[in-house]
Amino acid sequence: MLDAAHQYLKAEIVLIWDNLNTHISAAMRRLVESRDWLHVVQLPAYAPELNPTESVWSHVKRSLGNLAVTSVEHLASIVRNRLKRIQYRPALLHGFLVQTGLALDLQPP
Repeated sequence: MLDAAHQYLKAEIVLIWDNLNTHISAAMRRLVESRDWLHVVQLPAYAPELNPTESVWSHVKRSLGNLAVTSVEHLASIVRNRLKRIQYRPALLHGFLVQTGLALDLQPP
């Protein structure tokens, strides 16, 4: 997926990762090291307040509070729809980043 995103965007990619075991595995370190266009910023061991993705999921989960679904597929479809709506609200996305207190530096590390 990262390679496809790089080819599509024709730009360097900066990832902000938590410490999920797959993010810090030896295989993932080798993958990152082999791509000079890929820059990884590793979050501290437990810091959900620094991860803007946590705000995205919190926002989506709040919209599901009183929802009755008929199947897992129905729920997945609704979640995809909610995420798609967020995609078209750049101010909301910016707010998720601002809430972390981190700055978006357009120059890779």
